[in-house]
Amino acid sequence: MADHSPPQRPQEAARQVGESGDEGRGVLRDSNGWRRPPASRQRQAYAAIDLGTNNCRLLIARPANENFVVIDAFSRVVRLGEGLAQTGRLSEAAMDRAVGALKICADKLRRRNVHLARSVATEACRRASNGEAFIERVRRETGIMLDIISAEEEARLAVLGCHILLEDGRGPAMIFDIGGGSTELVLIEPGGPVPRIIDWLSVPWGVVSLTETVGQEREHADAAERAARYAEMRRLVSESFARFAKRVAPHRAPDLRLLGTSGTVTTLASVHLELPQYDRSAVDGLIVPASSMRDISARLSGLAPAERRKLPCIGTERADLVVAGCAILESILDIWPAARLGVADRGIREGILRSLMAADFEGSQARASLREVRTAR
Repeated sequence: MADHSPPQRPQEAARQVGESGDEGRGVLRDSNGWRRPPASRQRQAYAAIDLGTNNCRLLIARPANENFVVIDAFSRVVRLGEGLAQTGRLSEAAMDRAVGALKICADKLRRRNVHLARSVATEACRRASNGEAFIERVRRETGIMLDIISAEEEARLAVLGCHILLEDGRGPAMIFDIGGGSTELVLIEPGGPVPRIIDWLSVPWGVVSLTETVGQEREHADAAERAARYAEMRRLVSESFARFAKRVAPHRAPDLRLLGTSGTVTTLASVHLELPQYDRSAVDGLIVPASSMRDISARLSGLAPAERRKLPCIGTERADLVVAGCAILESILDIWPAARLGVADRGIREGILRSLMAADFEGSQARASLREVRTAR
């Protein structure tokens, strides 16, 4: 397995999440993550597309004071990374599904007259030998220019999108994102406009990649077989976390804070609340006892696939993947044993939107200053 740990250079790791640099980034200056645009820019629409290993998601929003208001959204399970662990390539069927979803996104971008957009692809396209060819196909058939971002950029955007949901407290906190093809963990020092990254890790284990590596679950497996499969998932993930676990151990404080963003944590939070159907307003920002999340993980991993499909908020789409998510979550709780877990139904897309709005505002300010200089001359 490739080592995705960052170099041991604290002076590089300890940088601002919202630091300027790549396209779409911006200096974020207020307590909510970005500077307020002038009134003349409040009606402009911005968009973020996140094409992950499992899902294709779109968010379109307009600035609203120090925050933004979502005016359109789209999400579809496309399973772009299906079969990737075995073949090293994106399959034709998976690419067709993703392109179909992206065509819907492109239509929404046109109808909403989006002023500025950024579209990113993550682990599946990073790993696939035909990832670049797929990106070109998307451009040709939809007009969308996908940017294959690094694991570090993925972690940065996730933190930027959800860190405001962290519980108040002192000392470092951990934010994590369990995706379809990878998991990112970021140790941050909250405070100021944006948190400072102390350390981070990305491992190639997400709900799709871990499920496919261990092997699809047998429909009629007995309890012992299900337990052995779950134990193997836990072993693989824990081994990939081992070096990072040693690095972050000295940062543990008496009152640890932990925040997760992903389908895994939102699904388990829904099970915790016993919701009849998913309700974002009930889940986003929820604080759940970590012991409850462990209990739910143990229960779900012990159920047969047919039993999981019958549970509200899991159903057919998540029944075969949620067990891998549970294994990753429990391994995270092992290395950062917080008593409570914050749940965020927000992340990369929101981080992209904040970066776009901030960068666009900074650019407009610079252009205005240049015009003033030229006028004065």
